[in-house]
Amino acid sequence: MTGTALDVLLVGIDAGCLSVFDRLDGDVPTIRSICEDGAAAPLESQMPPWTPSAWPSLYTGVNPGKHGVCGFVTYEGYDFRVVTGDDVEEHAIWTLLDRHDVTSVVVNVPVTHPPDAVDGAVLPGFIGPEDPTCHPEGLLDDVRDAIGDYRVYPTYSREESSYTDSEKMDEYTDLVRMRGEAFRYLADEHDPEFGFVQFQKPDTVFHEFDGDREKVRTVYRETDRQIARILDDCDPDTVFLASDHGMGPYDDYEFRVNEFLRDEGFVEATRGGKGMPSWNPIQEELREGKDTTTWEPNAVERLAASAAKVGLTAHRIRTALETVGLADVARRVAPRNVARTGNEQVDFENSTAYMRARTELGVRINLEGREPQGTVPPEQYDDVREAVMAALRAVETPDGDPVFETVAPRERYFHGKNAENAPDVVTVPDGMGQFLSAQLLGDHFAPPTEPWNHKLDGVFAAYGDGVDPDAMPDHPHLFDVAPTVMSALGVPYSDRMDGEVVPVVDDVGAQSYPEYDGDGGATMDEDAVEQRLADLGYVQ
Repeated sequence: MTGTALDVLLVGIDAGCLSVFDRLDGDVPTIRSICEDGAAAPLESQMPPWTPSAWPSLYTGVNPGKHGVCGFVTYEGYDFRVVTGDDVEEHAIWTLLDRHDVTSVVVNVPVTHPPDAVDGAVLPGFIGPEDPTCHPEGLLDDVRDAIGDYRVYPTYSREESSYTDSEKMDEYTDLVRMRGEAFRYLADEHDPEFGFVQFQKPDTVFHEFDGDREKVRTVYRETDRQIARILDDCDPDTVFLASDHGMGPYDDYEFRVNEFLRDEGFVEATRGGKGMPSWNPIQEELREGKDTTTWEPNAVERLAASAAKVGLTAHRIRTALETVGLADVARRVAPRNVARTGNEQVDFENSTAYMRARTELGVRINLEGREPQGTVPPEQYDDVREAVMAALRAVETPDGDPVFETVAPRERYFHGKNAENAPDVVTVPDGMGQFLSAQLLGDHFAPPTEPWNHKLDGVFAAYGDGVDPDAMPDHPHLFDVAPTVMSALGVPYSDRMDGEVVPVVDDVGAQSYPEYDGDGGATMDEDAVEQRLADLGYVQ
């Protein structure tokens, strides 16, 4: 590689935060130099602080009520499908830059498949398929020819028992290396003014390995090494580092929201269906390259659903076996898809209010005229919502502490043409330390399914030409990243953005851009998009 000279580089570290950087001590010298030689501060995330919604907010500068993505899946009535770049209904940074003849290279940014057609290169990342459509056409083959291999996902599933932890760590570091090498190759080929590379594995390692210190170190060391090589090869004038949310321990409880709402009379349960909204059932099929976006139970899974109707649930079988020390047997006799069909689930059509998926951090009202079988008349909506919020605000843990820091109407966090996609009630756990579950598993409380999970404070750092480190505010917001990046490039940002320019750079002002119309994206092939998402711990 001959090297290039970027005007602005944006490095995305999923779940990156100052507390994690401090925990790593001397393992991330490049990240530390960006933060310490420039300026860094906690970056306030959004609701919900999860990858598929937060990264689009970061790269569009608008809240999910405007861009439309509120979780891993989007809903059509009570049915669901995984989100794609086509669901992001606002202009990304690189498409606005393209209008000003500023070229971009974008690598591994979540929810960018299918890619936008811009001057430069877009190599989509997480939540897209294993072999994503790229821009320009043929780019993925070129990358693989240049660096030897490129994959979006690891070669093993999270429950794969034949891989040792050491082999899994090799997969992690390989994937991190591929991001850095692909970005450096594409920057050299396209000579862009703006570059954006995202590293996903610093998040995944916490989910899969419960925050194991040495495994986290392994992943971050390689991430830091790749950032250093990008800085050396691309010599950016200005560097920004940002994350979608933070990461930290969940020391309290798992609170099963739908179990509580059932006892309060809001949720009805059913047995024998396909389970709660999830991409989990088809993850292995998609990982293997099958062209499918839906899932229907096989004969064994249908049998489990039939057994559930007479009370023989997969959860009961598994619990009994685990109680007598037969956890391995439990895993064999109650695999994930059998557990889905063989357990109780929310009867969405006949319920009043429910949590659709835990990562939405909220409760949906089954509203007439909006939901296909809505049970709540519009004139009762406000009263039902107030009743739900009052019940949730009063919940305490077994230790007498509040479960929720905030229980608020949707309007506090979501506004725009797509606000109806969001939950009607937003539920923010106290200190983001209570793990919320949407599953119907009997008790209201249990130990957290994951001892490490998302926190609201990510990180924003700035270094280089035109950066005033003394002007870094105490707590910039996720929505501020997009207008700040554009100002650093001397390009007016959109007046529809919800954020403002972080004053480490000069504010060049806003202008009006045409409403997003969906044009410019590549044709979407909806195969393999849900691939291995449950491996990251977002599905129970």
